[in-house]
Amino acid sequence: MKLTPPRLTPFWRLWTAGATSHLGSAVTGVALPLTALTVLHASAFEMGLITAATYLAYLLISLPAGVIVERLPLRTLQVGADLVRAAALLSIPLAWWGGRLTITQMIVVALVVSFGTVLFDVGNQTFLPTIVPADQIQSRNSLNSGMHAATQLGGPSLGGALTQLLGAVPTLLVDVASYLFSASLLRTLPERRAAPDRDRPPMTALIREGFRYVVRHPIIGPCMWDATATNFVNGALIALFPYYLIRELHASPGLTGVLLAADGLGSLIGAALTTWFTSRVGTARALLITAVVSVAGALVIPLGTGRTAFLAFAAGNVVLATATVILSVTTRTYRMTASPPELLSRVIATVKFVSWGAIPLGGLLAGALAGPLGARTTLLLFGALTAVSPVIYLLSPVRRLHNLEDLEIPNPSPVRRGQSVIG
Repeated sequence: MKLTPPRLTPFWRLWTAGATSHLGSAVTGVALPLTALTVLHASAFEMGLITAATYLAYLLISLPAGVIVERLPLRTLQVGADLVRAAALLSIPLAWWGGRLTITQMIVVALVVSFGTVLFDVGNQTFLPTIVPADQIQSRNSLNSGMHAATQLGGPSLGGALTQLLGAVPTLLVDVASYLFSASLLRTLPERRAAPDRDRPPMTALIREGFRYVVRHPIIGPCMWDATATNFVNGALIALFPYYLIRELHASPGLTGVLLAADGLGSLIGAALTTWFTSRVGTARALLITAVVSVAGALVIPLGTGRTAFLAFAAGNVVLATATVILSVTTRTYRMTASPPELLSRVIATVKFVSWGAIPLGGLLAGALAGPLGARTTLLLFGALTAVSPVIYLLSPVRRLHNLEDLEIPNPSPVRRGQSVIG
């Protein structure tokens, strides 16, 4: 009798596709900046431009992305995003082999990939609550964060090793393959088609409804502003880390990959601890504690010289990433469970627009400052800015709560599509 292995459930197919593409992206997170630094000899400001382009789409299309995800077939959108990103990245090795690769092309490719990533991420987060019971959302979010952490742990090390062995540009083909595999797996998911709506309100009205709900919500709003401050600093760190390690600490590509993987180790620890930690101290108190801890981690990163500098970089990254993941999983879970289902994709899009839109701004400013001040001093300045994070929570209702759910918020009354909902 022939035994057929059980088919993966929709969640596990979604998770496997995400794990594969995240691993490829983590490899590119090392290979792309090393291509700019070692092949094209990019300056600190050019590194800032590449980082800004990588996240600029969050400023440009995050708000309409929530409506787009509502209106288009979700599976088709996700597969298309994977294919577009694969094609964009493939153009870099092709141009390099033809002797025509430029910083301008790398900026354009980073921008195209970021557009695909925004649509893909909003679609994935919108899809998750439809296939997972409400009481399992935090554990599934932790699992997703754990997957992301594991890929961030293994991906940079793999990227550094492959760059040392093959060169930076050929290593980008790993990410191309990961997007193609993800697309082939996502094609097996059931399609989700939006119900026809003859009285569909204009996109601007829908965007405004989601935006007002977020900024007027006493919990989701402050969490978004905290994420914005945190991501502004993260944009600077993403832009300067490879430059700092290669140009100022003179690390090899292999060592650079290992050191950048410290972020993945911290993320893995954070994902593993989130449910245990929040169940013991409360979700609201967990936000306050981890916001304070993140300040210490950020300030340690640029300290020391020689081997001490490498150890400080790794240790600071582990602490910062651990705190950031606990903050992210906790606020993301609350957002998914507290938002009205019909507003969820627009709530997610609004939060991404504001908070992730700060990443390119941080990257641009860091690139501009690192030239005259140096990468180490610039990293210290941005590390000090993380002190804004706990201040935001202390000025919000979060400071009085044990759990975020303890604050009673009236459910929004039913309204016609397009009418504002005040949280």
